[in-house]
Amino acid sequence: MKINILIHFLHLFNFYQNMKKQVLLVVAVLAMVVLTTSCQKVPQEQIDAAKAAVESVKAVQADLYVPAEYAALQDSLQAVLAAVEIQKSKTFKNFDAVKLQLEGIMATVPQVTANAAAAKEQVRIATEGEVVAINTILEENRVLITKAPKGKEGAAVLEEIKNEMTLIETAVAEVNQMLANGDFLGAQVKAKAAKESAMSINTELTEAIAKVKR
Repeated sequence: MKINILIHFLHLFNFYQNMKKQVLLVVAVLAMVVLTTSCQKVPQEQIDAAKAAVESVKAVQADLYVPAEYAALQDSLQAVLAAVEIQKSKTFKNFDAVKLQLEGIMATVPQVTANAAAAKEQVRIATEGEVVAINTILEENRVLITKAPKGKEGAAVLEEIKNEMTLIETAVAEVNQMLANGDFLGAQVKAKAAKESAMSINTELTEAIAKVKR
């Protein structure tokens, strides 16, 4: 009877020993999992790619032609970089959310690039139209000059107008050069000023001629 009890005790002892080993094995596996997840590396390759993508958007002048979209991209990138620093400071690092944000930036870049190109093309076309309009007004002004009163004071005024016309013609030439160089926004600003000057002269001459006819 005592022998049977002893044998039973030995079986129980072995059973608990085996259980203990299994529990320790599970704990070890869990520890490895935790250790693995806590050692996630900074997704530097993705970060560098996102930075390069944002720079490429600036290279097509998105900061000038679609400034709001470009600013949103930059804000997103800065937010990601801030999130990376936060994760780096933690014992258990997790960059899953950062990776998703980086993917979002990379997905947005092509659209912003396309929008910048479209906006740039719109400015180019509009400015070229302005140049045509300015040349038309200048031509009208040349005809009006021949009809304008040429008294003593009139001659001086006409000389001044001719000088202004020369300046406008120079401005138009500069606008065309800026368009050729791809500086569409600069050309747009200069063309607008030149058109306003040409229109002002047109109005002045038209009114002077009208006074003579009364």
